[in-house]
Amino acid sequence: MNQESEDIKKRIQEQSHKLTELGSRLAKNQFSYKIEEKVSKEYWQVKIKNLEKYNETSLEYYSQVQKMMNLINKEEAQMFLLQTSKFHQLGTELINLMHQIEENPSIINSKDKQQSQWSKKIKENILEASTKCLENEKNMNLNFRKFYDKEIKKLLE
Repeated sequence: MNQESEDIKKRIQEQSHKLTELGSRLAKNQFSYKIEEKVSKEYWQVKIKNLEKYNETSLEYYSQVQKMMNLINKEEAQMFLLQTSKFHQLGTELINLMHQIEENPSIINSKDKQQSQWSKKIKENILEASTKCLENEKNMNLNFRKFYDKEIKKLLE
């Protein structure tokens, strides 16, 4: 193996160690995108705080993934960077919707027969945004897993 390959292998191992640490932090967070019909302002404050913390750590994690991918295949790394940007955008959108619900938690109550069109739209939007976030993140993890199996495993063997 030439020196360049050895250097890349060493850097990937360093990146893997950082990914493991970030992955452990994410696992401890145990954030769920599931939207519950809670009409407590405190619930939404905690949910927002947890999502912000989760997004911050996730962005660190996905940036680290992108750096690792960039060592091997710059084109695929750029595609992953786009997905990371989308992850950030979707997370920000979800947080903004949660803030709207935090201001008026009764929006989320489906048992409220007096809900306005605005309330119904907010509820519909938050459910859609939550689903998009989850699907995007699943897709990112799947893409990284494929890349890892195809490129990184072979390099580390």
